[in-house]
Amino acid sequence: MRIFALFLLLTATGTALAAGIDPFNTAGITPPMPSPQMAGRQGDVPCAREIPGTPLSAIEAVDLTLCNNPQTREVWAAARVQAAQVGVAQAAWLPNLDGRLGASRYQNDSRYYNASSAALTLSWLVFDSGARSANGEYARQLLAAAAATQDSRVQSLFLSALQAFYTAQATRAAVVSTTEAERAAREGFNAAESRYNVGVATPADRLLAQTALSQATLTRIKAEGEARNALGALANAMGFKAGQLLTLEPPPAELPAGDFQREVAALITEAEVRRPDLKAAEAQVKAAQANVDLVQAQGRPTISLSTGPTWAETDRVSVNGGVIGVTVDLPIFSGFDTTYRVRAAAAQVDVKNAQLDTLRNQVALDVWKAYQSLTTATQTLKTTVDLVASAEQSERVALGRYKAGVGTVLDLLTAQSALASARLQRIQAALDWFVYRATLAQAVGALDYTLLQPAAEGRP
Repeated sequence: MRIFALFLLLTATGTALAAGIDPFNTAGITPPMPSPQMAGRQGDVPCAREIPGTPLSAIEAVDLTLCNNPQTREVWAAARVQAAQVGVAQAAWLPNLDGRLGASRYQNDSRYYNASSAALTLSWLVFDSGARSANGEYARQLLAAAAATQDSRVQSLFLSALQAFYTAQATRAAVVSTTEAERAAREGFNAAESRYNVGVATPADRLLAQTALSQATLTRIKAEGEARNALGALANAMGFKAGQLLTLEPPPAELPAGDFQREVAALITEAEVRRPDLKAAEAQVKAAQANVDLVQAQGRPTISLSTGPTWAETDRVSVNGGVIGVTVDLPIFSGFDTTYRVRAAAAQVDVKNAQLDTLRNQVALDVWKAYQSLTTATQTLKTTVDLVASAEQSERVALGRYKAGVGTVLDLLTAQSALASARLQRIQAALDWFVYRATLAQAVGALDYTLLQPAAEGRP
């Protein structure tokens, strides 16, 4: 019973110690949880948890996304898993202390005997042909891959938040534009009806104006539905349920000047250095190479030491002793298991290298497409400014001519339709410009809060 109590004490002490300590400081090597500060937010800004009562800005939308989207918790948990695996690899370098208890009752010559035994063994793997070193490198590279994957996910969430925010802004602007188009169509209808009542317009003119008004009303209703859907998508991106009451800041009156006019080759080179998914793929290659070393070492000799006291008691006779031993494990033949495991690990290195090369090509394509899309969006945006100005002037002239009796209703309706289309194209062009600017930054691996500061502060 004394032996049993001693072992219970040792077990409880070891469990208590192991539960609350981190001897390998895995918490220190775990990347921080995704947050605004991790994404480059300046200042001591607490993680946002609630939607503000004031109109929501793009920066606040990104803050809420990084703080509340479930994907941030998922990717951080994956990083913590890999950090713990580094601790597992480090633990293999330390000795193990194991206890063993036994109790039995047996009969001999019509007598019953009670026997109990105990042993405490300290074992230490002193030589393993490099397996622990390779396993440690494998775990560290997987942690590096997990950290880079987390950075990549942060940028993806950053881009998703901006896309959802800019889309919601654009749909709200489209509601304003379609409402204005409906107002203009109603004014045209009123003019046609007035002319019809005094006998200077035909019933066809009145019906055409009525049809145009109904079409404008229908367009406005559809725009309001799209705006509600966009707000729901934004709430979802920020980690809230759709249906949250959201009000957005209006788009800036003037867009900041584009600073992306650089050589595409330079942007691609920068992306190859900065893209976190490329860093993750490179770490995966190094991990696969370390795994080859690990598998090779697992088929080589190992040497272990063991020592410890033993206790035994039979029919109230106690015997105390001790043991010390050396174990050499020398693999001779394993049915070619090690051979094929090494081949599989080497082939996995080729797989990871091929995936890395594919990703490099994709990065170059991402930068190229984002650059060209932003260039096109910039040119389109400049053109739509002139388009809206000329369409507004044309609509005013057509309405004035129709009211004066020297223009036709078809001229008026055509001008009003052209103006409504021009305004919607202007809104779409602004949306494309904001989204493609963020997409280019993400393609280069440089998407952070510095992209929003100029727009937020009104500086080019």
